[in-house]
Amino acid sequence: MKDEKMLPDEQQMKTGVSRRDFLKAFTGTAAGIGISQMFNPALVSALQEELKNHPVLWIQGQGCTGCSVSLLNSVEPTIAKVLLDVISLQFHPTVMASEGNTAMENCYEIAMKYKGKFSLVVEGAIPTAADGKYCICGEMHRKGMTIEKTMVDMTKELGSAAGSVIAVGTCAAYGGIPAAEGNVTGATSVMDFFKQYGIKTPVINLPGCPPHPDWIVGSVVHLLTKGIPELDDAGRPNLFFGENIHDNCPRVDAYDEGEMSASLSDPKGCRMDLGCKGPDVYADCYKRKWNSGMNWCVDNAVCIGCVEPGFPDGMSPFYEPM
Repeated sequence: MKDEKMLPDEQQMKTGVSRRDFLKAFTGTAAGIGISQMFNPALVSALQEELKNHPVLWIQGQGCTGCSVSLLNSVEPTIAKVLLDVISLQFHPTVMASEGNTAMENCYEIAMKYKGKFSLVVEGAIPTAADGKYCICGEMHRKGMTIEKTMVDMTKELGSAAGSVIAVGTCAAYGGIPAAEGNVTGATSVMDFFKQYGIKTPVINLPGCPPHPDWIVGSVVHLLTKGIPELDDAGRPNLFFGENIHDNCPRVDAYDEGEMSASLSDPKGCRMDLGCKGPDVYADCYKRKWNSGMNWCVDNAVCIGCVEPGFPDGMSPFYEPM
């Protein structure tokens, strides 16, 4: 663990938050507080030194970009502050201004300069069929030639050079919808792809369709301050995926009393008979909630198990009429 020295006295007086306070809050003593919404200038300053030598590169494969949209829902501070100051995002196809050869060159230059130090975020599954041609991420110019870079190429090259990899979203973590029954693209997860090519870089899985922005920002911050978090058997941080949905459901008392919902619109009762997958799902959605803490799936429907390996096939059907 890195030395948890305090921030300068004058900054502590101004903000009232020390680096030690930040670490305590992050590692769980402030459970339920939205990590992506709890940063203030003192917390950002506590990370400045680490950010200088730990850029983040984000690549996108076979997916819907919903994971990026989830990250963009970080509301306080502004997403620009999160991307540039909190997690030092240096390459992201959706949000960066640069494009084409310039962007690709910059991505690979950062990877070479910070080899073994930067973190790679992978969003979306990696389609391996047809030599990876199902997903071409960009082009690079070499000696008068244009070279196409597929998701297979970028995951292999950048993944081998990274110090750590975060598989954001169920598609990257476990294959997700692109790898569901009937797919023809050979879609696979980051971990399975690494096994295939013998890549040893450690991988953190952040499943979810999409994952909560706190899970994304919080995991990167953990890498910066404390290293790789403790993971479960599915490669997920216990910090976010260590609690059972059913055990913490607001309707669990109804289940214990044998009171089951007759329909999704029924304000009372447990929805397990309607298809809720809560008993088999592990995540802290119930206390973190979504849309700036407004609600979560069980408030409106059922848990469909989107954070679990095997989703969606292993969790279907999502709704079972009584």
